[in-house]
Amino acid sequence: MRHPVLLTLLLPPVLVAGCTGGPVEPSAQAASPPPSPSAPAVDYTVWQAGRSAPVRDPVYPARGTDALDVLHYGLKLAWTPSTKTLTGTATLRIRPTKDAQNLVLDFMPYQVDGVTLDGATVTGRVAKEKLTVAAPVVADKPVTLVVKYHGAPKTTPMPSHRKDTEALGLTVTKEGGLWTMQEPFGAFTWYPVNDQPSDEALYDMTVTVPAGWSAVASGTPGKRSGNTFSYRSADPVASYLTTLAVGKFEKLTAKGPRGIPLTYWYRKGADDKLLPYLKKSPQYLTWLENKFGPYPFPSGGIVVVDSASGMETQQMITMGRKIENTNARRDRWGSDLLHEYAHHWFGDSVTPTTWTDLWLNEGWAQYAQDLHTKETRRLSDASLDRHLRQADAASRKKLGPPGRPNPKNFAEGNVYLCPEAMLHEIHKLLGDKKFFALARAWVQEQRNTQQDRASFIAFVNKQTGRDFTKLINTWLDSKTTPKSGAL
Repeated sequence: MRHPVLLTLLLPPVLVAGCTGGPVEPSAQAASPPPSPSAPAVDYTVWQAGRSAPVRDPVYPARGTDALDVLHYGLKLAWTPSTKTLTGTATLRIRPTKDAQNLVLDFMPYQVDGVTLDGATVTGRVAKEKLTVAAPVVADKPVTLVVKYHGAPKTTPMPSHRKDTEALGLTVTKEGGLWTMQEPFGAFTWYPVNDQPSDEALYDMTVTVPAGWSAVASGTPGKRSGNTFSYRSADPVASYLTTLAVGKFEKLTAKGPRGIPLTYWYRKGADDKLLPYLKKSPQYLTWLENKFGPYPFPSGGIVVVDSASGMETQQMITMGRKIENTNARRDRWGSDLLHEYAHHWFGDSVTPTTWTDLWLNEGWAQYAQDLHTKETRRLSDASLDRHLRQADAASRKKLGPPGRPNPKNFAEGNVYLCPEAMLHEIHKLLGDKKFFALARAWVQEQRNTQQDRASFIAFVNKQTGRDFTKLINTWLDSKTTPKSGAL
């Protein structure tokens, strides 16, 4: 998510408000063989890349569970704008991690039209935003859950005081379209899901819309069939990084570095002024690749929606048209877009295990954003130092240290600016060559994994041959800005 405070190095360093058809089956390359008397009915190994080790999230424990690991979501969706009705069939390939009498998932109370488990009809009850399937499961014995449902989408409150955020989850527009941003949760407003960051999964989605409308989702675009759009995520995705948008969009395609296919979706007229930013995507990605190594996914893109924020939804960034450039010298929309692209390395490909370590996403993305600003505007090292120390001090005083986030203050300034300042300290101690070698190694060697503070410290110490444990812990836990230049 784009940050709530921008670098203003051209001005005296102060804080500035702002931020950031048929059943779905696995890919042909991984298709399971026809069942035989000696073979299982379902070959779950084709979804092995979606295997995770879920843990209970301590910041939002009501969301998600560590009792199951969803390997794959097959979502067959249809949207009817005239009645504002979402109809869905969700097929989940699940590896239970514990013996249990029920399967429990996060889910908005839609009308449930039918539930089966391994082909047998079972009871599914939705209450308090949980779907409880009354059927026993055994640890490490995968099952297939199919849920059919329909209803009108509703959003869920955002646990933050940021002024640029809206309610989370699937939002219905005035003209009958859809869009969603859902960090730290909210995927449950449109499909049954283990809605927490440590359970990543593979996805296949088809979305059917009326003629003249387009459907956009996270993942790699597939072949369109009539009014049905398809998307596939062959790399695992955390639920907060999935997205769905339906509207009367225009489509523009491009190529990024190394021929990466890019797709931009926008509203003609309403978003014309944003086209130059969209078209800068290859430039932004090239800059990021030079710093952090190859872009980690097979495709990228942007969908512009009626929001005041931006979100790093995987392979298809969700950007709000209400993000405004309030100062001609501050390219806020473009800078925020680079921030969301940076998240594809830091947060999408390498995801935090729990929301305690949101700083691991936002600190890196914010530092990439401000380094790009510094470099492209030829600003001084001293101006960046001043900005970061002053911004760090103000954020800690207002919100506390970044390593101990308050559940009521999700994604506020301390988890952006304070870890950014920490990374800047490490950068100064290591120098450019060793620092960017560390950054590249972190994202490339940890690709498609979930990480936390302990694993980050261990990696930094091993990669550099120096002990940064005290420095990192101090910057994450101190109530005041730590001294500069000391390990």
